[in-house]
Amino acid sequence: MIDLTIADDTATVVLNAPAKLNALDEQAIRDLGHAYDEAEAAGVRALVLRGEGRAFCAGRDISQVDPRDDDVIGYLGGLVTPLLQKMSRFPAPTFAVAHGACLGVGLGLLIATDVVYVAESAKIGSPFAALGATLDSGGHALFVERLGAHRTLDLIYTGRLMSGAEAVAAGLFSRVVPDDEVVDATALAATTAARGATAAFLASKQLVARIRDERLGLWVSMDAENTAQAALCDTEDYREGFAAFQEKRTPVFKGR
Repeated sequence: MIDLTIADDTATVVLNAPAKLNALDEQAIRDLGHAYDEAEAAGVRALVLRGEGRAFCAGRDISQVDPRDDDVIGYLGGLVTPLLQKMSRFPAPTFAVAHGACLGVGLGLLIATDVVYVAESAKIGSPFAALGATLDSGGHALFVERLGAHRTLDLIYTGRLMSGAEAVAAGLFSRVVPDDEVVDATALAATTAARGATAAFLASKQLVARIRDERLGLWVSMDAENTAQAALCDTEDYREGFAAFQEKRTPVFKGR
């Protein structure tokens, strides 16, 4: 169900259960985590996550779940949250293709990815009103931060799903791309990043996470930037970038 390929310093992870819209059961969550571990061990410099078929991911696979003895904490707290943390801390730029249904845990996978290109056909929101359940996998935090409390509760109460264009316009994700172009556009962005100064990209990724999670103000953020910049001075890419600029040539970065 989870496929991993590595080429040109870029990992591609595919959710490959199109018959069930790539819904994730417990084993699929574990397998997805293993794929990220393998990609990290291989030293890739970028990663793409996408789904096969009509949807990115419709969320949790509840086809075999008995609500009378459902271990929600075990699934969400024991499996999903650690996976999303692992994904968000992946030591290279990460990209996702969002198309069709992007719901529940599927939405969480997107939240844990650095850059998300959204197909016009994407459907994003909280469909749980019909299940007697609530939005999970980080959805509340994302929606409240970007949409505010009123629009968040409107989506939750009504179960209305946003289109890809609407989600991007609201600031949820990176950009909207036509359906027939979104896979190639995301792959190109990842390949371009993999050839770039990925050590510097990782520093920015860590800075963005700190600013978001710790609510750093301007001057504290600036101090953190200064520290990160000083550390990058010791990297090969930093020296290569300066040399290439001075010699008026294209830099060749190695990610170190």
